[in-house]
Amino acid sequence: MHGSFHTGGQTAPLAESECLARLRLIRTDSIGPITWRHLIARFGSAEAALDAVPGLAAKGGRKGPLRIPTKAEAEKELSALARFGAFPLFLGDSAYPALLAATEDAPPVLFAKGQASLLARDAIGIVGTRNASAAGLKIAQMIAAGLGGAGLVVASGLARGIDAAAHAASLKGGTIACLAGGLDITYPRENAALQEKIGEEGLLVSEMPLGTEPQARHFPRRNRLISGLSLGVLVVEAALRSGSLITARLAGEQGREVFAVPGSPLDPRAGGANQLLREGAILVETATDVLNEIESLRSRALRDPSGLPLFDHAPPKVPETNTAAREKVKGLLSPSPTAMDDLIRLSGLPAGEVAALVLELELGGLVVRYPGGRVALLA
Repeated sequence: MHGSFHTGGQTAPLAESECLARLRLIRTDSIGPITWRHLIARFGSAEAALDAVPGLAAKGGRKGPLRIPTKAEAEKELSALARFGAFPLFLGDSAYPALLAATEDAPPVLFAKGQASLLARDAIGIVGTRNASAAGLKIAQMIAAGLGGAGLVVASGLARGIDAAAHAASLKGGTIACLAGGLDITYPRENAALQEKIGEEGLLVSEMPLGTEPQARHFPRRNRLISGLSLGVLVVEAALRSGSLITARLAGEQGREVFAVPGSPLDPRAGGANQLLREGAILVETATDVLNEIESLRSRALRDPSGLPLFDHAPPKVPETNTAAREKVKGLLSPSPTAMDDLIRLSGLPAGEVAALVLELELGGLVVRYPGGRVALLA
């Protein structure tokens, strides 16, 4: 990775016991990627966080016990992964992709199969519609092959259409497929041979456990992996309401560049890409248009947008919480997401105390956290 990325990552590999604890922590009820990161930032390690979590959940109002997977269950999951020929990458470990680590809701554990060395190279995401035109497929192939020839990796989502065309054309240069389900689940069926080939010659990545069938809610999470691993994302063909535009939006939120191939106003498949161009995306006709931007993309310092350091520091002193303060914060929350800054301002409580209270309420199963420092009551 280029030295210009300031992600606060650790350089030392993690101990095996800490890896198991990190996996157990993300598999625990009510803990998503952002909360996971808050817990490790607060307690200094996943092992310490696991000890503290039941008490925090009880304070936050959880009625039943918190379901925390056992060490044996975590070992079993990692053994199955190894038997499948895949390997885990833990957030905070030196092997974890630095660009992805710089995103607020980076997966705590990423599972991968294939050529790990691809993660250390610069990548561009290429996404687009499943029902692509012949021209769209041709452009996706040309650009993907051109980027691969110039030493860049192409990341995409292994969907039919533009994704599959981009993967196939960049297999020789290097391609990363981000999956919505488990690494061992073939989806879509028609890309079975391509998925197998990428698992050998390229790289398959997913944050889902083996055996997970992809569901609709998994795809936006998959999309943030494509943008998170990439310096920028190129949209080739996309309707105005499409998953590709979600990927482009996520890329923008993650501080990545957005590129788009213009299309005919008569083709609804061009509506999304043309809209992105109106909003300031970089117009792309050939791979050269992307390559011309690479140096400036590399020089952007990507910092963790949550402001949380990546665990290579002493845990902060956390103030004691009390029932009155907890009720005050809870009273300010609603099912609509509220910014943490607003909670701090309106409650009149210190920032550290509000953060501690929200964490307790979340582990209590009463609150859900969204990217961008926003929280909401669970309806």
